[in-house]
Amino acid sequence: MTMQDNQVPMVQAIGVTRVFGKGSGAVHALRGANLSIPRGRLVALRGRSGSGKTTLLNIIGALDHPSEGAVYLEGMEISTLSESKRNELRRKQIGLIFQSFALVPYMSAYENVEFGLRISGVPPSQYKILAEEALQFVGLKARMKHRPYELSGGEQQRVAIARAIAHKPKLILADEPTAELDSRMGLQILKLFKDLVKEGMTIILTTHDLAIMEIVDEVYALEDGSIVDEG
Repeated sequence: MTMQDNQVPMVQAIGVTRVFGKGSGAVHALRGANLSIPRGRLVALRGRSGSGKTTLLNIIGALDHPSEGAVYLEGMEISTLSESKRNELRRKQIGLIFQSFALVPYMSAYENVEFGLRISGVPPSQYKILAEEALQFVGLKARMKHRPYELSGGEQQRVAIARAIAHKPKLILADEPTAELDSRMGLQILKLFKDLVKEGMTIILTTHDLAIMEIVDEVYALEDGSIVDEG
């Protein structure tokens, strides 16, 4: 990688606006949002419900597209990609973590992670190696045969993280990843995120948690669809 390549942000949003509906019923979820996130950073998007942070996260993750503006992943514009190209991008380069864990209840921890690898298009010969490696990283290899109902909330979230990182994506997006956890478990999840950043991943999360904002590298604050400050 050249020095010039290294200066290209992992994620860049330029003038991102998202409008839902039309005419008098239109809702402006985002209003000209701009951000630039270097590689290997842990970044928080904060704001009240309705501030636009989840909408921005969805657009960065190619789950939605802006009404105006552009989003770039390592210098490549992703906001104009076709649906099939956006799906491929998410499968191969992005890991998604949800507030509700979103595990398949009848699958073991290992099977949930392996299922994610299947969706990502990883060769079957790599399933076992990558799934066990990811579960080892989050400290759950010894419990990989347990189903979600046999695991605590914190353990379920760690399985969700293992599923998101197993295919070694460049970017992790996490929507309120500690909202269902107590403060102790929430801080354990943040430690995992910091370890992932040391491994070279870039992580963007949404949060209301003030403790998290003290730990992350950067914070973007959203209010009424606009980024009002960062720090």
